[in-house]
Amino acid sequence: MAMVLVPGFMLDADLWRDMEPQLARFGPIGHADLTRDGTFIKMAERALAGAPPTFVLVGFSMGGYVAREIVRQAADRVSALILIATSARGDNEVQAKRKAAIEAQMNVAAFRGLSAAAVASSLHPDNTGRADLIARIQAMGQRLGGEVFRRQSLLDRKDEREELSAIRCPTLVIAGDQDKLRSRDESLEIHRGVKGSAFEVIGNTGHMIPLEAPESLASTIGEWLDHQGK
Repeated sequence: MAMVLVPGFMLDADLWRDMEPQLARFGPIGHADLTRDGTFIKMAERALAGAPPTFVLVGFSMGGYVAREIVRQAADRVSALILIATSARGDNEVQAKRKAAIEAQMNVAAFRGLSAAAVASSLHPDNTGRADLIARIQAMGQRLGGEVFRRQSLLDRKDEREELSAIRCPTLVIAGDQDKLRSRDESLEIHRGVKGSAFEVIGNTGHMIPLEAPESLASTIGEWLDHQGK
């Protein structure tokens, strides 16, 4: 068995670093590259081109949109799907206005990464003072840079809730108990939309579950995969 991990907005493979030792027992781990394309369709195509013939697919946040597109393009290659802290909703009015402002005004050369305040707002209240965690998230954004920030900020998120019933592979949906960016209701919408899916909540976490609670998240994934016979 193999596993493909799909990161979220302005994140790279370091997102999963603390989890990989626990997940390695399931086979080789690959990482999707979301830095070079401007649509979820193209991101999915690139991920599939570099993926093994069959694999367990794990998508975090924005990566959940990519993961579902991967399933649409190659359902027969995805043996199991795990969606973490993500949504199937389209852009709301506030998000659409933010996109328009970025498209009109952003100078990519001036991009210096995500602010500490923005990063802290994504974390559980107990973690907002963790300078090490905030710096690690900021470093990922700085490595990706302004061009990637612009492309990922302008991605078109359509409402996929009516399409969830087409997902047939074993699916696990995971939420953080105090996620301010992607609500538990959004995770439950996916869980209810994907027939037969499982649903879990990771305690004492905000949005950044793979970094805030890597051991709990990896254990939850591992137990579920064991139950699936993977």
